[in-house]
Amino acid sequence: MDQALTHWLDAHCIHSEKPIIYNPDRAALVMAAVRNGEGELSSEGALAVITAPYTGRSPKDKYLLADANRTDIWWGAINQPVTRSQFDALQGRIARHLSDQALFVVDCLIGADPQFQKKVRLVTEYAWQALVAENLFIRPGLAHATPPEITILAASGLQLPPEFQPSQSPAAVYLDLAAQVILIAGTKYAGEIKKSAFTVMNGILPDSDVLPMHCSANVGAGGDVALYFGLSGTGKTTLSSTPERALIGDDEHGWGENGVFNFEGGCYAKTIRLNPELEPMIWDASNHFGTVLENVILDPQTHQADFDDGSITENTRSAYPLTRIENRLDSGMAGHPKNIFFLTADAFGVLPPIALLNEHEIVYYFLSGYTSKVAGTERGLGKQPQATFSTCFAEPFLPLKPSIYAQMLQRKVHQHGCRVWLVNTGWTGGDYNSGYRMPLPHTRRMVSWALSGSPAAYHQDSVFGLMVPDNIPGIPSELLFPERMWEDPGKFGEVARYLKQKFEENIQRYHS
Repeated sequence: MDQALTHWLDAHCIHSEKPIIYNPDRAALVMAAVRNGEGELSSEGALAVITAPYTGRSPKDKYLLADANRTDIWWGAINQPVTRSQFDALQGRIARHLSDQALFVVDCLIGADPQFQKKVRLVTEYAWQALVAENLFIRPGLAHATPPEITILAASGLQLPPEFQPSQSPAAVYLDLAAQVILIAGTKYAGEIKKSAFTVMNGILPDSDVLPMHCSANVGAGGDVALYFGLSGTGKTTLSSTPERALIGDDEHGWGENGVFNFEGGCYAKTIRLNPELEPMIWDASNHFGTVLENVILDPQTHQADFDDGSITENTRSAYPLTRIENRLDSGMAGHPKNIFFLTADAFGVLPPIALLNEHEIVYYFLSGYTSKVAGTERGLGKQPQATFSTCFAEPFLPLKPSIYAQMLQRKVHQHGCRVWLVNTGWTGGDYNSGYRMPLPHTRRMVSWALSGSPAAYHQDSVFGLMVPDNIPGIPSELLFPERMWEDPGKFGEVARYLKQKFEENIQRYHS
C-alpha cells in the first residue's frame, strides 16, 4: 500500500489489517460491489443499490462543530452545534469501525477552477460508494501528492446507540468547517457524501469572494453562460442537459473572479419516471456500465431498470460521470453568466410560467427559494400541495447566514449585467389535483426564448406583480396569463392569495 496513505490513515487512527483498495478504476469497483453483494447489475450494466431505510438526506442528524471564533454561522434547525468532545467521540467510533473493515479509498477533487480547487479523500467500507465518488467528483487520475484538504470518513455500516446524540438516530453527519473533516455514520445514502462536501465549500468559498451555488449550468455556442437554480424535481438537470448547449454541470457551482466553474465531475440525477423521449441524455447515461442507480427497482426477470417504480422512494437517483454526456464542457469552467433562472415547481398553479425579475425581486425570490411538495414525494403529505421554502435554493447546505450569499449574488448580478428569470415548471390550469404539469417542451421553448435575448413587451402579473412577456413564439398566449387557464377565476384568486401569504410569512424570517 502507498506509504503516504498508510501514514495518513494512521494519523486518523484507522489501522485496518484487511485489504485497502486505493484509487481503483470503475470496473474494479463494480466487480467488487457485485462480489460483495452490495448491489446487482441492470440489463444495461448499471449498478443498482438499495440504501433503505435512508433514501434521502437526514437533516435532523446533521451537526456542525461549534467554533467560538465564528459569528457568521447560521445556527438553527439546519445547523445544530456539537462540541469538540462530541465530534471527537464520533470520529473515534468511526475510526474503530473502519479499522475492522476492508476499505476503499478514493482521491478526488472538488472545483474545476484550479484557483479554488480542493483535494478530497473518501474512506468507505462500500465499493459502490467509492464508485459514486469517482463518478461525481473530479478524478485527477493520480493519488494526491500532498494531504487532502477535505476528508470524508464514511462508516455507513456503523449504527449509533440512541443515547449518542440528541436525535437518538442511528445515523449522524458531523462537519468541521475549520479542519474540513466530514464524518458519516449509519446511512448509506450517497447524497450525504456529495452534499456534505458541498456544505464545506459553501462555508469556505465566500472568504475568497466566490459564490457557491446550488444550480446547474450550461453554455451556448457563443459563450453565453446560463445558471439554473432550483430544488429537487424542479428541472435543473433536465433543462441544463440539452443538445443545443454544452453542459458545465448539473448541480453545484462556484462563481468567482474567473467566471462560473463546476464543483463536480458528474451528475446525480433524479430518475423517478425518467422518460427517454423527454430526457434522452439522462436516460442514456443512466443505462450504462459504471453508473450507480440508487433505489431504482430492477425487473426480477429481465433486470431492466424500472424508473417508474417509486415503491422504495420517489427520490431515486442516477450517479454518472459527465463523460456520459456527449455535449459537455470538459474544462468545467466558463465565463460570467448572462441569464439566471430560478426554477420552481408551483403545485398551486398560480405562478406565471416565466417572468423577468427586477433587482428587489432577485433577492426576494433567491431568499425564498420556493417550490412545493405534493403527495407521494414525502410520507405524511395529504392530497393538497404544500409550499416549501429553501433559502437560496440550498437551505440544508448553507452553514453561513443567508444574507452573505444573497448580497454576493446581488452584487455579481449587478456587476455583470445578468438577466434573472423566475420559471414555473409546475402546474397550470389548476393546482396539483385539478390542473396539469407545465409541458416540458413549452418550458424548454420559453427558456430558449429568454436565452436568445429577443425583445418583448411585458405585462404585470395580477397576483405577484411580476413582469411577464406578452407573447413568446410557439407558446399559447393564454399560458402567460395563469388566471385565464383556470375554469374558476374565483378559485384561482383564493389559491393565489393563499400562496402569496405563504411567501410573505416566510420572508419575515429575514426581517426578525
